[in-house]
Amino acid sequence: MNMRERVLSEQLANFIADSSFDDLPHEVAGKAKRHLLDTLGAALAGARTAPARAARSVMDSTGDAIVWGTSRRANARDAAFINGIAAHALELDDSGGCDHSGAVVVPAALSTLAALGRVERPVSGRELLHAIVLGYDIARRVLEACGGYSAHNGRGWHSTMTCGVIGAAAASARVLGLDARGTGAALGHAASFAGGLWGFIHDGSQTKRLHPGRAAEGGLTAALLAAQGVSGATHVFEDVWGGFLRTFAADSACADALVAELGANWKIMRCSIKPHACCRSIHSALDALIELARGGPVAHVRVTLSEFVHGMCGDRKPVNLASAQMSMPYALAAALVFGHAGIEAFVERARIDARVTSMMQRIVLEPDALLADLDEPEVTVTYADGTTRSLQATIPLGDPRRPLDDAQLLAKYRSLADDVIGSDAATALAHAVLNVEECADAKALERLLVGRDGWNASEICVT
Repeated sequence: MNMRERVLSEQLANFIADSSFDDLPHEVAGKAKRHLLDTLGAALAGARTAPARAARSVMDSTGDAIVWGTSRRANARDAAFINGIAAHALELDDSGGCDHSGAVVVPAALSTLAALGRVERPVSGRELLHAIVLGYDIARRVLEACGGYSAHNGRGWHSTMTCGVIGAAAASARVLGLDARGTGAALGHAASFAGGLWGFIHDGSQTKRLHPGRAAEGGLTAALLAAQGVSGATHVFEDVWGGFLRTFAADSACADALVAELGANWKIMRCSIKPHACCRSIHSALDALIELARGGPVAHVRVTLSEFVHGMCGDRKPVNLASAQMSMPYALAAALVFGHAGIEAFVERARIDARVTSMMQRIVLEPDALLADLDEPEVTVTYADGTTRSLQATIPLGDPRRPLDDAQLLAKYRSLADDVIGSDAATALAHAVLNVEECADAKALERLLVGRDGWNASEICVT
């Protein structure tokens, strides 16, 4: 075995097993609480969607883990799968990690509490929050070791699943209290569970919604197997034959990124919270257009964007919720018609609105080969009076450099959670999450995620 490869894997495992909540800077813990609240809000609303509903039908187990937003319970692994799907189902979960770290790590970490069993020691809110931070950190580090988002996803891999499963394993291993050896085994198992293709992008399929759930369930399963003593590959990242980086990033790997500034550069700090219910790559264009639209009636829109984003978000004929949320022309048109890009701008009644169809015909996307893959687009509008104005929103709203303020975050959360668990429970959950470090038993959080009585019988399916 190459000693350097072994050291990389061991460094991660030792870091996960040996670090403590006290090692987290105050701002890291504070940001983690915001992302935890945001993820739970997205998941509660997402529980009403068709993919989450289908997952509940397929994963028909019984157990101690709460299926968020419902009165059901399931075994821990099935709950992680279902809740992960719900968290991503409305495209309102966070981004900038693996990419959608919250929808992967949070369901895995909370479901692990149920996997511990009723007689085990309680896991404190501090411990849970620390595990979530570690999950975000490891998932992002794996993506950076693959060469970054555009390199990895540009090859057709969906990083939310390929890299997220390893972050979920890290979080679950930490909640389980595994030592470095057990944690290393969990990472080894999770790396072998990795997968996830972008094959959903051009047909509007719902497969994308499944990926965070599969990653959350796979990471938890990996940790549970390691806890039972099942050994995992100890040099899984860089083995010359079958190693993760050789397999998923043969031409772009940067192995050193796995451990660079470990414990000093916390990757959750780069993650964004979404104000708009669509792909993050559309957000800057939306911000610019919404600002420009304040200047008067818009007649035409031209967007100069990278070829990478155009290939991902250039669809002009969205057929359902999933494809509309990945379509820049649709999102921009809907924002002009409805004045926002929240989930109501993407549901079926909005998609069949003749005003949106008409506006889409007046939006032109112009790919520019000189732009880097993740450069933000420039939006140019022509107003009804014939004047033009251009704007590039270089930092989109929700980015850590331009975060949602507390009022905006809570408003988003309440708009998603209140109708599912009730206003009083939503208030209690927000208070518990934002003060989670004071919680002696983190299972108290999950008890607040139960749906209101009778919700299942009258659930509304969002499509």
